[in-house]
Amino acid sequence: MSEKIGRVPSRFIFYLMTSSGFLLILSCVFLFEFSATKIVSSRVLNLILENSTTIHFRSTATTYHGTVMPKSQISDEIPWEDLEKPCSPSERVKEASSPLKKRMNCDPDKASLRVFMYDLPPEFHFGLLGWKGSRDRNWPNVNGDGKIPSYPGGLNIQHSIEYWLTLDLLSSEFPDFVRPCTATRVANSSQADVLFVPFFSSLSYNRFSKIHGKERNTSVNRILQNKLVQYLKGRSEWKRLGGKDHIIMAHHPNSMFDARKKLGSAMFVLADFGRYPQEIANIDKDIIAPYKHVVRTLPQAESAPFEKRPILAYFRGAIYRKDKGFIRQELFYLLKDAKDVHFAFGSIQGHGVSHAGQGMASSKFCLNIAGDTPSSNRLFDAIVNHCVPVIISDEIELPFEDVLDYSEFCIFIHSTDAVKKDFLLTRLRGISKDEWTDKWKKLKVVAPHFEYQYPSKPGDAVDMIWQAVIRKISSVRMEEHRKNRYRRSKIFMKSS
Repeated sequence: MSEKIGRVPSRFIFYLMTSSGFLLILSCVFLFEFSATKIVSSRVLNLILENSTTIHFRSTATTYHGTVMPKSQISDEIPWEDLEKPCSPSERVKEASSPLKKRMNCDPDKASLRVFMYDLPPEFHFGLLGWKGSRDRNWPNVNGDGKIPSYPGGLNIQHSIEYWLTLDLLSSEFPDFVRPCTATRVANSSQADVLFVPFFSSLSYNRFSKIHGKERNTSVNRILQNKLVQYLKGRSEWKRLGGKDHIIMAHHPNSMFDARKKLGSAMFVLADFGRYPQEIANIDKDIIAPYKHVVRTLPQAESAPFEKRPILAYFRGAIYRKDKGFIRQELFYLLKDAKDVHFAFGSIQGHGVSHAGQGMASSKFCLNIAGDTPSSNRLFDAIVNHCVPVIISDEIELPFEDVLDYSEFCIFIHSTDAVKKDFLLTRLRGISKDEWTDKWKKLKVVAPHFEYQYPSKPGDAVDMIWQAVIRKISSVRMEEHRKNRYRRSKIFMKSS
């Protein structure tokens, strides 16, 4: 009896090992499923991956100051249309409709920002592009089955923010469409966080602000603004908060000129505040959005390092400007004879855009000097060419500066210092190769944040604007909640 107890049969050991192995495999499968569905909820996981709110998962993402850019979403070469051609996203829509990419899309119901978009007639948006709707259809088909109207080329495109944001909202209605889960369109305004006004105001100004033969005293641009004011002021949604939860795009500095004062309580999407009084537009309530750059995006593989950029400082553009743009003229006379500086007049005519791109890609520093307004698309041309921007514009407001530290990839110089003899060149020549290379590397990381594209991608300009809106509306909500402290008590007392 004691001998049997002391010895363990080999058959028992075999059964024990087999059972243990089976349980080990089963537990691993269970743990994997549990961790994927229970420990981190799908909503939190979507927020982490799509809305760029964490610096975790470093093994699968490129990070910059808390903003996650999944490597799968960062392309070395971003498709680019020639500046002189219309900008059409139709081919990109077809590409995004593949079965593989459909499986990558997130659930639109879990978006962080719910947006109600007014169903304005085409004359306010795509009709300005020549698209004609129908009696029961105000919007083009953006699901890849139809042709999306192209935005005009030339310098029009630098203020095309209205176009990209509207397309993004329209595409959010299709569950299989591949795009970030930051913002989604909702049909009921009472369920929305913000209300979006789809008026292509920059295009309206660029194309329809002049009075033509059939028009007597008022331009189409002014007529549309007047119609928009009348429409919004009559809506219960506007009256609820006085328009504070509305988004109005006015990226061109002269757009919405007639209506801006009447609609000034809304959240504007602007290029800068150069032509706005502070009571109408300010950093507390409004969004500064990047220009759409006009030069091609430089592929990272073609981005030259310090020693292969022979030009020290580069500027090409209009030299004689109004208002505070006089500094360009002063700098021109100070720098025009420097041997390693390119400072010349330039325009988009005669392949001017391609020449500017080549010049920036061959330069260590690109000068971004105040002109008629504090900002210009030149800054964003420099960023996508990985040419370290030198910002000489004291009143400039920069996109997404609450999450991006521009001092890490730009040089800032006060205007009063820049016009001192030898100051600017001495400053730039004093920057070491290592310091420049550090900024150059960070430029390559942040450049995707300034890309407008359709479909949009996590962390691109469209997605960054929606994230900026999310950060702004918290103050609107707080103000409304503070007003409700005693409001509900008064209602209760009256009813009782």
